[in-house]
Amino acid sequence: MSKVIKNIVIVGGGTAGWLTAGVIAAEHNSKSASGLQVTLIESPEVNTVGVGEGTWPTMRETLDKIGISETELFRECEASFKQGAKFSKWVTGAEDDYYYHPLVLPQGYTKTDLVFPWQKHRGEISFADAVSYQGYLCEQGRAPKLISTPEYAGIANYAYHLNAVKLAQLLQKHCIEKLGVKHVVDHVTAINSADNGDIASVATKEHGDIAGDLFIDCSGFSSILLGKHFDVPFISKKHILFNDTALAVQVPYPDENSAIASHTISTAQSSGWIWDIGLPSRRGVGYVYSSEHTNDKDAESELRAYIESSIGKAETDKLKVRKISFNPGHREKFWHKNCVAIGMASGFLEPLEASALVLVELAAAKISREMPATRETMDIVAKRYNKQFLYRWQRIIEFLKLHYILTKRTDSAYWRDNCNAETIPESLQELLTLWKHQPPGPQDFHHVEEVFPSSSWQYVLYGMGFETQENEVSRKFVNEEMAHQFFSENVQLTKKYLSALPSNRELIDKIKQYGLQKI
Repeated sequence: MSKVIKNIVIVGGGTAGWLTAGVIAAEHNSKSASGLQVTLIESPEVNTVGVGEGTWPTMRETLDKIGISETELFRECEASFKQGAKFSKWVTGAEDDYYYHPLVLPQGYTKTDLVFPWQKHRGEISFADAVSYQGYLCEQGRAPKLISTPEYAGIANYAYHLNAVKLAQLLQKHCIEKLGVKHVVDHVTAINSADNGDIASVATKEHGDIAGDLFIDCSGFSSILLGKHFDVPFISKKHILFNDTALAVQVPYPDENSAIASHTISTAQSSGWIWDIGLPSRRGVGYVYSSEHTNDKDAESELRAYIESSIGKAETDKLKVRKISFNPGHREKFWHKNCVAIGMASGFLEPLEASALVLVELAAAKISREMPATRETMDIVAKRYNKQFLYRWQRIIEFLKLHYILTKRTDSAYWRDNCNAETIPESLQELLTLWKHQPPGPQDFHHVEEVFPSSSWQYVLYGMGFETQENEVSRKFVNEEMAHQFFSENVQLTKKYLSALPSNRELIDKIKQYGLQKI
């Protein structure tokens, strides 16, 4: 039990595998003989799912930590800037029905309550527009920085849209050439157990047995270590989040100078929603829906109708649609004995709000930061890890469900069923009751590293028309004068940034040509 942890074996590549390998290898000096040794085993035949092309702003810090330059990311991965999400037709389904979830914090968010002063003018301006300039930047397709802004720094907070397959390829090259990760391309044929029930080694077709001290399962939905070998139960969340199928398609631009959206566009449909992500060379578009509320044929008709509105019927008819089925949910625990699952091997909910990749980043960071020194300490680390990640999955499930339960749409069974109290977690119902009398704040969430901060809950809540009643207690925490000062500052910043910032495409083209400055 006092055995020193020296060899890390990652089973599975893709974004999850290579991001994890990169974080651990960079922080534990794997290129040195005295550092942790990281081996990644990747099957030659497994295709990357590649649904998630959206990231969270944390990706900037993660890539910087690994040692990949931002210029390289844009040149190699078809990356573009993402400054938030626009939710269309989620509330009433009308053409003018939309709201934004920007990535910047509301102006003056930590100084005073902004909700009550804004609510007095809610008929004139949306919450996001009153407290943030970013929705305006997105509407006009602006980038979040200038070509003179250093790598990974921003004028406005931002994440990325990117080609997930190309990101995995860039990470693979960097991990092997710069960080000392050993790459084994082979089929895993069996799992060999130690006397104490740990995994001793994995058997491969061409390279024999590969031993390790800690095994990380990044084998996707198949979850061959945690799921199949250890038989850790899978907990479905389909009774809360109905979507279980996606139809994905790559959509060409009308011409090479077409505008690239600075945000994810999420448009509600009869039985789910369509994502629309702008990359420099194409759009990634897909319909994620509930198979209990529609069939594949009708879903594809809705998807093609959406695409047809932008590129015409003739071009739309040429497009090939790819179907992906999934069961929304997660494993009962994520770390068992000397095996921890990351990415889809640990679970998957749906592409809404780009939660899949941020969970990979958080998992890799925590494992690297709290890497057990010996097998004896591993069970303690695992216990803490499981507790924290069960909390994170619960919070994400509730945050995603929030997008569905405030709708006023009654035009299909899908939207009506989403508002059924039996499908809403009790803890979320309690928060909504609380928020009728006080706006969401940091006091409602218990962890320093929340995946979605309280400001994100405010953007969705008030974007969808929720109202918090002012009362004697809440009035004590409102400084009307200060709030209006922040509203005025936001107006000035909006004007300033709209006049100074280039378009998304313009900046991306400049980065490819000239590169960004090193910090």
